[in-house]
Amino acid sequence: MGRGWLVKLGLVVAFLSALAFPSQSAVSSIDLGSEWLKVAVVNLKPGQTPISVAINEMSKRKTPALVAFHSGDRLLGEESAGISARYPDKVFSHLRDMVAKPYSRVKSFLDSMYLPYDSAEDSRGTVAFRVDDSVAGAEKSVFTAEELLAMILGHAADLAEFHSKVAVKDAVISVPPYFGQAERRGLLLAAQLAGINVLSLVNEHSGAALQYGIDKDFSNESRYVVFYDMGASSTYAALVHYSSYNAKEFGKTVSVNQFQVKDVRWDPELGGQHMESRLVEFFADEFNKQVGNGVDVRTSPKAMAKLKKQVKRTKEILSANSMAPISVESLYDDRDFRSSITREKFEELCQDLWDRSLIPIKEVMKHSGLKVDDIYAVELIGGATRVPKLQAKIQEFLGRNELDKHLDADEAIVLGAALHAANLSDGIKLNRKLGMIDGSSYGMVVELDGPDLLKDESTKQLLVPRMKKLPSKMFRSFVHKKDFDVSLAYETEDLLPPGVTSPIFAQYSVSGLTDASEKYSSRNLSAPIKANLHFSLSRSGILSLDRADAVIEISEWVEVPKKNLTLENVNNTAPNITAETATENASEENNGNLNSDSGTDNSTNANAVEQSASEPTTEKKLKKRTFRIPLKIVEKTTGPGTPLSKESILEAKRKLEELNKKDAERRRTAELKNNLEGYIYSTKEKLETSEFEKVSTLDERKSFTEKLDDVQDWLYTDGEDASAKEFEERLDSLKAIGDPIFFRHKELTARPVAVEFARKYLDDLKQTLNDWEKKKPWLPKERIDEVVTDADKLRKWLDEKDTEQKETSGYVTPVFKSDEVYEKVFDLQAKVGSVSKIPKPKPKVEKAKKNETGSSEDSKKNEAESAEESVKDSKPDTQESPQNGEGKATSDESINSESEGHDEL
Repeated sequence: MGRGWLVKLGLVVAFLSALAFPSQSAVSSIDLGSEWLKVAVVNLKPGQTPISVAINEMSKRKTPALVAFHSGDRLLGEESAGISARYPDKVFSHLRDMVAKPYSRVKSFLDSMYLPYDSAEDSRGTVAFRVDDSVAGAEKSVFTAEELLAMILGHAADLAEFHSKVAVKDAVISVPPYFGQAERRGLLLAAQLAGINVLSLVNEHSGAALQYGIDKDFSNESRYVVFYDMGASSTYAALVHYSSYNAKEFGKTVSVNQFQVKDVRWDPELGGQHMESRLVEFFADEFNKQVGNGVDVRTSPKAMAKLKKQVKRTKEILSANSMAPISVESLYDDRDFRSSITREKFEELCQDLWDRSLIPIKEVMKHSGLKVDDIYAVELIGGATRVPKLQAKIQEFLGRNELDKHLDADEAIVLGAALHAANLSDGIKLNRKLGMIDGSSYGMVVELDGPDLLKDESTKQLLVPRMKKLPSKMFRSFVHKKDFDVSLAYETEDLLPPGVTSPIFAQYSVSGLTDASEKYSSRNLSAPIKANLHFSLSRSGILSLDRADAVIEISEWVEVPKKNLTLENVNNTAPNITAETATENASEENNGNLNSDSGTDNSTNANAVEQSASEPTTEKKLKKRTFRIPLKIVEKTTGPGTPLSKESILEAKRKLEELNKKDAERRRTAELKNNLEGYIYSTKEKLETSEFEKVSTLDERKSFTEKLDDVQDWLYTDGEDASAKEFEERLDSLKAIGDPIFFRHKELTARPVAVEFARKYLDDLKQTLNDWEKKKPWLPKERIDEVVTDADKLRKWLDEKDTEQKETSGYVTPVFKSDEVYEKVFDLQAKVGSVSKIPKPKPKVEKAKKNETGSSEDSKKNEAESAEESVKDSKPDTQESPQNGEGKATSDESINSESEGHDEL
C-alpha cells in the first residue's frame, strides 16, 4: 500500500509539473533590417529568462545581415563582415531592400552605394546575382534576392536555436510599414526557403508599441504615443493610441490594455546610410584632391568599401564628439588617407536631410487632427536617431526640452515582436496581455474585367480602406454570366511602395461562370446569375482572393404533403397552391442537375387516409433553391510580384540544402582541425613536465614527440585542405599512443585518493557497526555479518592490490584503477544503507497485552451476547440478528489489521 501511494503521488507531481511548465518549445522573432538583424527567443524553460535577445558567435546582440561567397565557401553574418572590405563584390548586403523590387531600381541603388555585384534581370523583372565561386554544385551559380535573403534568415534561425538549446521553427518577422504586397510575399517566400514557419509578419512600429505598453496600465487614462524610427535606410512615424476595456475573466470583470495604430507615414529613402553617403562623397573628393593627377577613388570598388567602413565609425564618433578623425590604410594605389571632420561640417553636408526628417511626423499630426500637446510621448527608436542634430530638430518641432527614450533604440522592435510571437504560438502563453490592432499601410481596390462587363461603380470598388484592421475578410458580389478577370491594386498612385510603377499588384483569372450560365440559364431562374468573391487581408498585411462561387437561384413547383390533414377536413380538402420560399445550398459536384426529391409526410392518421383515398393528400408549393458552384481561380500576376513556380521553389530549396550540408561539413572540418591542433600543442607541453617521467620511458616520450611533430608538419602543409575524415584519423592515431600515458598519469593521483577514501570509509564503518549494536539491536545478525564479511573482503583486496601496485613499474598499465575502488565502496555503501533502514518492530510485550485485552473484551462481549441470545430464545418467532454476526467479524478484522500494522516500510 505504501509503495502504491508513492507511485500515485509521483504521477500527480509529474502532471502538475507538466501544467506549470510547458514542454521544451520556443518561438523567436527576427528584426530584419537593411544592415543588421536581431533575434529574440521566447522560451519558458525553467531557469531561463522568458524573453531574451540571442547573441552570435562574437557575443554580440546584433548580427550583420550579410552573405558572402569566397573560395568555394558560403559565409554568413560575422564571417561575411570580416571580408567585406577586401572582397566587396562577394559580400551581399541590403538584401531586404532588393526583394521583389524592379531591376532598374535595384541597379540604381547598387550604383549609388558602390556595390560591384554581378547582377542581371531575371524573368520576373527582378534582380538576380551571379556568383563566380563554385557553390551549390555549379561553377557559376545564380541566386535571386529571395534565395540570398533565405540564407540570412536561416542564419537567424540557427542563432535562435543555439541560444535556446531547443528546436525553433516558428517565428515572427518584422517589416517596415512601407513594404507593399510584393515585398511581403517575397519575404515570406524567403522564410519558406529557409525552413521557417512564419506565424506572422509584423510592422516594425507595432513591435515597438507592444514593447512600450506591455508593462503599463491604461485603465485610468488613454494616451497617444508617436514612435519615430530612423534606421539605416528609411524613416517613419507611427501614431498609436493606448487604452483599455473591461472583459470577463473567470467570472470577474478585469481591465485589459490595448493599442491601436491610428496612422503611419514614412520616407523610404532617408536613413543613416544617406548621412554616411554624404560623408563618403566628401572624403572621396578630399582624397582625390590630396592625390591629384586626375585620380578618382570612386573607380575602385575595394577602395570605396574601405572608405565606407571607416565612415561608419567616424559618424558614430561625431554623435558624441564635436570632431572625429578618419584613417584608412592603403586606401587606393597603396596610398594612405587621413583626415578629420567637425560635427558642424557634417551637419552642413546633411542640411537638406534634417528638414526631410520631420515630414513623417508632421504628416501624422496633420492627418490625425491632433495637436502637439495631445501627444503623451514621442519615442525614438532606430540607430540613426542617436544623431544629435536630428534630436534637436525633433525637439524644436515639438517644443520640448527632452525627448522620450524609454525603449532600447536597437532592441525595442525585436522584443516586441517576440511578445507577438508568444501570443500567436500554441505552445507558449504569457501572463501579460496587451491587445494589438494594426492596420493596412495602403488602401487597396478590386477591379473586374471581362466580356460584356460594363465599367461602372460595381466593377471597381474600394476593398481595403487605409489602416483597415489586420486581419480581415471581405466579400463582394456582382451580376454576370461570363468568365472574368480580377485585379487588385493600390488605391491611389500617389501612395505606392518604393520602386513600384504600376498600382496593380495581383491579377487573377476566374473561370467556370460561363459554363454554369449556359447550363442553367434555361431553368426557371428567380434571380440573375451572380458571382461571389471572397477576399482576405492576412495578419501579415497580404491581400488575396481566396474563393469564388457562382450563385444560381431557381424556383420550381413541387408537390409536398399537406399539413394538418385530419379526419374531419379530409373530405373537404381542395388543391391549395401556395408560394413558399426555402433556401438550400448545394454544389455542382454533389448535384448533377438542379432537381431534388421531396420527402413524404407519413404522420397522417391512417384511418383518415383510408377514408379519403380518392382525395388528394399533397399540395403544390413554389420552392426556391440556391446553388453555389465553385469557380476556378488562376493567378496570373506579372512583374516583380510574380510568385515562383513550384519547380523553381523546389530547385531553390535543393540549392540551399546543398549549401547547408556543405557549411555543416566545413564547420565540422574546422572543429576537427582545431581539435587536432589543440591536442598537439597541449600534449607537447605536458610531455615536458616531470610528472610524465613517472609514467613513461624516455624512448616512449621521444617516439610520441616525433609522431606529434610529423602530424604538425602535415597539418600546416598538406593538411591545409584536408577533409574532416583525415583530421579525425590523425587525431585518433595520436590518441592511440597518448591515451595510455595520460591514463597512467591520471591514475598516479586518482588511485591514491580513491584508496584513501575507501580506507576512511572502512574505518567509519566500524563506528557504524558499534552504533547498530547499541541503538539498533533489532537488526538481523545475519545481515550485519554480511556487511562485516564484505568490509573485510574490501580491506583485504585493497591491501593486496596496493602492495602489488607498489612493486609494479609506473610505465605499465596499473594493477588496479581508481574506478574499481569507487565501485566496490559504493556497493558496500548500498548494502550498509539497506540494513540501516530496516525498521524497528513493535515490542512483543505490547502485542501480548493487546491480545490479553482483546481476549478479555471478547470474553465479556461473548457473555453479553449469550445473555442476549437466551432472551431471544424465549421468543419462538425471533431469529438471530445478522448485524450481530457482522459486528463480531468486524471486531476480529480490526484486531488482525492492528497486528499487521506493525510491519513498516
